[in-house]
Amino acid sequence: MYEVRFSKSAKKDLGKVNSIYLLSVASHIKKLSDNPRPFGSVKLFCSDSHYRIRIGVYRVIYSINDDILTVEVIKIGHRRNVYRNIN
Repeated sequence: MYEVRFSKSAKKDLGKVNSIYLLSVASHIKKLSDNPRPFGSVKLFCSDSHYRIRIGVYRVIYSINDDILTVEVIKIGHRRNVYRNIN
């Protein structure tokens, strides 16, 4: 089982999620601890360890470290601007 961690900016982003989607986003993030590569997750081109999952109009960008069994949520946001400034 993986440990899910949040970056400082991801915690702020979670507070900005529309209340209609908040429960769904939180549920999908929680499920990452059981399966960090669920059906529909996509590996991003910018990095070897960055993935994204879609939840309606929101996207969750996260990285996986299989050596220490952690998933770090990097960014949560609307699809039109979540991909800006991902390192």
